[in-house]
Order: sequence, then C-alpha cells, then structure tokens
Amino acid sequence: MTDITLPAAEPVSRPISPSREVWLSLKANKGAMAGLIVIVLLVIAAVFADIIAPYHYAQVFKECVVEVCPPAWREGSDPRFILGTDAVGRDLWSRLIHGSRYSLFIGSIVVTISLAAGILFGLLSGFFRGTIDILIMRAMDIILSVPSLLLALAIVAILGSGLLNAMIAVAITYIPHYARLARAAVLTELPKDYVTASRVAGAGTLRLMLNTVLPNCLAPLIVQATLSFSTAILDAAALGFLGYGAQAPTPEWGTMLADARSLIRSMPWVVTLPGLAILITVLAFNLLGDGLRDALDPKLKR
Repeated sequence: MTDITLPAAEPVSRPISPSREVWLSLKANKGAMAGLIVIVLLVIAAVFADIIAPYHYAQVFKECVVEVCPPAWREGSDPRFILGTDAVGRDLWSRLIHGSRYSLFIGSIVVTISLAAGILFGLLSGFFRGTIDILIMRAMDIILSVPSLLLALAIVAILGSGLLNAMIAVAITYIPHYARLARAAVLTELPKDYVTASRVAGAGTLRLMLNTVLPNCLAPLIVQATLSFSTAILDAAALGFLGYGAQAPTPEWGTMLADARSLIRSMPWVVTLPGLAILITVLAFNLLGDGLRDALDPKLKR
C-alpha cells in the first residue's frame, strides 16, 4: 500500500486594513513623505517653540538696532543670531519658529470652520432637494463669483483688522468648495443599496446623514482639507502682508514680510527668510495632499 502525500496547504494571507493600505500607498510616494516629514518638523517647532527658540519673539537687542546684525553667512555676523536680526533688533530665527505656531494655528482654525460648515450645507443640500438645495447652492455660487482674497478683504474691512477676523474671513471664502464637494458625494451615495437598506431598516434622516452617508464621503473632503490648509496659510499671510491680518509684534510670516518690505535692498534676509518659510510650508501641504489624493482614490492607485 503506497502512501499518498498531500500538497502542503498554502498560507492564507490576511487582508490589509484600509488604513494600512492608505499608509503603504502614501509611503510609496516620495513627494508625499517629504511633505509629511516637513509638516511633522513644523508641528514639533510649533509645539515646542518656547523651548527651541533661543529668545522670545519680541525681545529687542539694542546693539543690533544701532548696528545691523546680519546672518551667519555674511560678514559682521553675531554668533548669537544664526539668521540675523530684523530692523528692530529682534532675533529672526526665534520669530520664524514662533511664526510656525501662528501659521499652523491659522490653517487648523480655517480648515475646521470651513470644513464643518461645508459638510453641513452639503448634507442639507444633498438630502433635502428643491428649495433648500437651490438656496444653498445659489448662495455658494455668489460667494464663488467673488475673488477669494477680495472677499476676504471685504469681510475683514467689516469685522476689523486682526488675526481672528482674518481667519473667519478666509474660512468663509472656503465654505463653497467643501459644500459643493460634499453635495456631489452625497448625491453619489444616496442611490446605493446600503442607503436603501438603512432606510428600510428604519433609520431616520439624521442617522442616515451622519452614520451612513457621511463616512463614505470623507475621502475627497480629507484631500480637499489638506490642500486648503496650505491655501489658508497663504491667504492669511497675504492679509497680514496687506495689514489686515495679525498685527505687530505678532511673528506671523505675512506680517513679518509686510514689516520688512522696505528693507529688501539693505537687509534682504529679513524678507527672504519669511518668504521661504511660507513657500516650504505651502509646498509640503500640497505634496501631502497630492499623495493623499492618490492613496484614497482607487482610480489613481498604481
């Protein structure tokens, strides 16, 4: 009697969780990972600004007011000030580090307000068609018909100058983008079988909105929020540059640019360094947003 040898069973591979799949896709994107690393460093600098910065952002060094203290790569530099000082004698490195805290705070508040309001309007417009849909969408169209920076300037002119009013103004200009995106996602999800099954099971409108439909609409909204984060920082910096945002001596990067624009020839580092900080931050968020779009959209996955 011969022995029958059965083939070895192949190991069953466990399915990859959606969050891990997104992370693996994001990890394969070098640009997105570079943006993520820069953002993590910015967050660390913002959280521990009081520890990392060698001086307080408003501390004035009188010796650098009488005679300019340039950065380390220029003659006559002071080893205490790596990036030099501004025209008032304040350490530029300390002000840039503290400025990251304000810029990230601006982006977080603007995106949170506009995303929450946009989701609310998008859900209401998608679920309650007819008059409600027409009123909400026409209001969004009116906001979109005005250039965002011009509308933000008009709102700040009404509310008054200041960092808080600038954030509210920028947030209002972003609401239509989220509202239209949320409405389109809701209209795509409503005809699907799982929504019909939830209705048959007795789920109310509020439960359908928040528990059934909204979780399946979050992917494009997350991508839009990441991309809008960089635009919010840029718009807030523009308002600060025009004198309608944060006021001196607040070390917001746009305000620092506005204070130093007359010194572009005599002290170019005072203008260049805040501009580079804005450029690097905006680029990092754009790279991360593009990577998230590729990771969350099955059609764009390679």
